[in-house]
Amino acid sequence: MPECKRLGACPFFNDEMADKPGMTKLYKKNYCMSDSSQCARYMVAEVLGPEGVPPDLYPNMINKVDEILASQ
Repeated sequence: MPECKRLGACPFFNDEMADKPGMTKLYKKNYCMSDSSQCARYMVAEVLGPEGVPPDLYPNMINKVDEILASQ
């Protein structure tokens, strides 16, 4: 799978959430630059739009996706 189609507008990818630089690099490699379908931010944005993605949601927080979607 190619890089995520949401890269240009993603606060996570554009270092607006960079409080953990070591992990951020790994997340970008695993989620943003390869299989974005497994990214929690991507999953929420696909259903609720980018404005529905909580600002503190990291790509690996898959366990939060159902909770976020159910609350809308």
